[in-house]
Amino acid sequence: MGSGDISGDRLDDEDYPAYSMGRAAEMLGVTPAFLRNLGTARLIEPQRSEGGHRRYSRYQLRLAARARELVDQGTALEAACRIIILEDQLAEALRINTELQRSRDRQ
Repeated sequence: MGSGDISGDRLDDEDYPAYSMGRAAEMLGVTPAFLRNLGTARLIEPQRSEGGHRRYSRYQLRLAARARELVDQGTALEAACRIIILEDQLAEALRINTELQRSRDRQ
């Protein structure tokens, strides 16, 4: 596999929509309806194939797995989605803060 191998690049890309709804549901141990509800709650918005089928990325599957974990613990779906969105925003803010601190330390 050379550096121009698109399929290899896609396999390494956690945002590439590699998984069908059926496969994603099977991997997570959830129903397709659960995944559709995550879309309705705006936690994950799957891309669509040319035929209109939902396609999920590894990143989206991680978010869905976290939602399942919270729902299994008794958290309402809407609240679970809001928690995950806030966790994701916090992680991004912390990453940016660390980057800025490193940049300052180098100067």
